[in-house]
Amino acid sequence: MNTFRLLAVFGVLLLPSVNATPFQFDQKTYRQDVQTLASDEFEGRGPLSHGEKLTVEYLENAYKAMGLAPGFGDSYRQAVPMAKITADQTMQLTIGDLVFNNGTDFTARTEQVLPQVSVDNSDIVFVGYGINAPEYQWNDYANIDVKGKTVIVLVNDPGFATQDPAIFKGNAMTYYGRWTYKYEEAARQGAKAVFIVHETAPAAYGWNVVENSNTNTKYTLVDDHKNQSHIGVMGWVQHQTAQKVFQAAGLDFDKVKLSAAKAGFKSIPLKLKANLAVKNTIELATSYNVAGLIPGTSQADEWLVMHAHWDHLGKTIQDGKAVILNGAVDNASGVAGVLQLARHFKQQNKAPKRSILFTAFTAEETGLIGAQYFAANPPVPTKQLVSFLNIDGMNVGKGVNYILRYGQGVSQLETYLDDAAKAQGRTVKADPRPQNGLMFRSDHFALAQQGVPGLMFMSLGDTDPDYIAHKYHQGADDYDASWNLGGVEQDLALISDIIEKLANNNDWPKWIEDSDFKKRRAQDGK
Repeated sequence: MNTFRLLAVFGVLLLPSVNATPFQFDQKTYRQDVQTLASDEFEGRGPLSHGEKLTVEYLENAYKAMGLAPGFGDSYRQAVPMAKITADQTMQLTIGDLVFNNGTDFTARTEQVLPQVSVDNSDIVFVGYGINAPEYQWNDYANIDVKGKTVIVLVNDPGFATQDPAIFKGNAMTYYGRWTYKYEEAARQGAKAVFIVHETAPAAYGWNVVENSNTNTKYTLVDDHKNQSHIGVMGWVQHQTAQKVFQAAGLDFDKVKLSAAKAGFKSIPLKLKANLAVKNTIELATSYNVAGLIPGTSQADEWLVMHAHWDHLGKTIQDGKAVILNGAVDNASGVAGVLQLARHFKQQNKAPKRSILFTAFTAEETGLIGAQYFAANPPVPTKQLVSFLNIDGMNVGKGVNYILRYGQGVSQLETYLDDAAKAQGRTVKADPRPQNGLMFRSDHFALAQQGVPGLMFMSLGDTDPDYIAHKYHQGADDYDASWNLGGVEQDLALISDIIEKLANNNDWPKWIEDSDFKKRRAQDGK
């Protein structure tokens, strides 16, 4: 084999590994890390909880024991000021003469830092997918004023509904299909409340995930105006709830839904009024991102980031009983993986040319909050961040002959993934569920919005078909001593190979497709 390989796809010269020591998986330590982080003692690693205190201390002590330098100046911690908002779960939603119960029929929360957010006799408008996308010649808010009103929207985007590749991106979800976008756009339009209609296929998860994710304590960053520019009520409704509402308006929801996927759809006032009071207990507090650094040598001011979010959903009440949501796979498995990689690179005889930052952020599950704060307040300017590699749920089962790629033709980092997989005798498999929009659902997305290209490594539900239905964001996501961990070992070895190359060459992987990410990177001169 030639010492140098020129990859013609992007014209990127990848140098051979300078690291003489191959990656060695320490299964005993990995199991100990996952078992500890996902133990009941850590209370589901909810931000601003006793579980956070234990988690942050555990990670900080691990970085110190390895001999990593602090990642944030003289500290391993980055303070993330946020609000802890707990809504009174006895709330009820009334629409016309209909009364709906929280949890079973709908969920509602707010990021406005106010003791109560109320919807009082608010007009209800169905605005299809709730999308305003000029590049796709699509505007569900055209010719309608929704200021102060309650809007009902569909989850995902029209491409998924039609499976037509000429509409948006067909089966592959765009960011316009994400629930975060629905709330952001409705706020820009001046709406008071948004209720997204849940259906399992376009949402990519069942109602139990919506309920567990929205009926417990939530977190948010806080601006100078108590987040009053955010949407007042962030809600979901069951499919059958929507059917009842539309029936009360003299409409067939499922028929109307079909019309919303066609170009030229016009919003429909339902001539019904909504009423809801979201009463909040608010605590202003500080959570923490955690990071340890291996300083580089000749290119120390160029940083590579290796990451996994440390948080999960904490504790919740189900059927009157307290349940701890331990998040063993999501994402104690990823955090333990990052610790393995940090130990490996720290033990090398030769320091990397570039600096490597090993990070664990808070509050990913509530909307990438820790990542957003880091992206806006990085320890070095974003123009010095080469790339951001992100693990969000590992394959704790047996090894497989492929690795998943999320997105195609997005950035030149895909070449590194292809090359590392080939070296292992594995293939690169396209995301089998592009309709789920996983590209937009983890911490790398917050860095992408600041122009930093990234790769996500995720196996949630891919090798364990039971995971999404019965474990994801549920009490059953616990550590299991019978895990094979062959998948973890092979994926960490693959990631190690990518880190080695990026940490020891001169390459700045670029965005390929035109996007806001590419435009933002250009602002940094990259």
